[in-house]
Amino acid sequence: MKTKATVSASNRTDPYITFAPAVSSDKFWRWGDDNLFPYALALMSRRSTTHRRIINDKADYISGKGFVCDSGAPRLQAFIDRVNGDGETLRQVMNKLAFDKSLFGNAFMEVVTDSGHTFLSLYHQDASRCRIARDSAHVLLHHDWRNFNPCEARQLPLFPAFADAGDGTLRTIVHYKDYEPMFTHYGVPPYIAGLGVSAIAYKTDRWNISRLDNSFQLSGVMMLDSVVDSDAEAERIMRLAEEKFAGNPGQVMFVVKDGSADDNSRFIPIASQNDGDWRALHDQAVSDIVVAHSWFRSLSGLDYGSGFDSERILHEYEVALNTVILGEQAELLEPVREVIRSVMGEDPSSLQVVNRPPTRSKPIYMRVWEARKADGLEYDPADERQQKFLSEITKYNIRSID
Repeated sequence: MKTKATVSASNRTDPYITFAPAVSSDKFWRWGDDNLFPYALALMSRRSTTHRRIINDKADYISGKGFVCDSGAPRLQAFIDRVNGDGETLRQVMNKLAFDKSLFGNAFMEVVTDSGHTFLSLYHQDASRCRIARDSAHVLLHHDWRNFNPCEARQLPLFPAFADAGDGTLRTIVHYKDYEPMFTHYGVPPYIAGLGVSAIAYKTDRWNISRLDNSFQLSGVMMLDSVVDSDAEAERIMRLAEEKFAGNPGQVMFVVKDGSADDNSRFIPIASQNDGDWRALHDQAVSDIVVAHSWFRSLSGLDYGSGFDSERILHEYEVALNTVILGEQAELLEPVREVIRSVMGEDPSSLQVVNRPPTRSKPIYMRVWEARKADGLEYDPADERQQKFLSEITKYNIRSID
């Protein structure tokens, strides 16, 4: 018996999440309690500065600086340079897939060919538009899941099954997902434990913006002497004063009391000594975000203010390369290689991502096999391809990417 996989989208009273009512349908598995969990994740990434920077950087490092292959495979090289009718390169498509996987814990790649396998195209599909069908063998694509209309949805079979699209093409879709216990139909983003601290970082930023909007005015109580005929009149006076003087989000509370012969209106400031606590809270939240992403501070631009330590950056890049980047690259490329082999009939074993550190770590006069040896990778000094100098590879990649 199948069970329904759900993801909690968090407290509905939180300003992060203000969506339409839950979508109910027996045609797909809901992604989150209200089927709008991807929308919440996308909104958070647009509001939390550090969180978004890490997602951007991870996608860039995982997609690398481009792709290379054996010089004896011109068809494969042509495919790398143009993988679909939109003129996108393989790196551009892989960058979008890596971004979605870093953000949502899920990514979707559409594969297009024909019955004669005369061509092959790869397209990225926005993960927020995709849902797994109830048969767990298809993916439904819809432009707005807040207003789901089955007649407007498109259905594609999961790879390796292909289906006739009715336009002479055969199509399938690859679903990448990060494993999480108890979740069957969708992956969970690796930073799931950092959702709360991402919200904290956003809210501390918003608090500072509110203080700036109020010109850093002191909070306090304004006592107004006034003669009023009714509670409604007192309420009107207070609201008028708040609109003109309280600022946003309203740091001054107005109190109207019965007037006397002398005007005793006065402002009573409320001293606040919690600035240091707010800064500490923000700094702790930022550190926790980095940890939740399994990422590194120097690769997130967090420590540039204290000096550009190239040695530390290179060290953390090497750790990230061997713990995060290479594993993600292998996962994204495995279906691509399989599709190239089965549809194009080409050997994709020479297809490799070009990984280059943010700062130069090795002299360009090193040979490839020497650089691989220094990185602890397999190397073969007798391999003709590994006899090239790094300067030759660098020039080639810059020319191919441009």
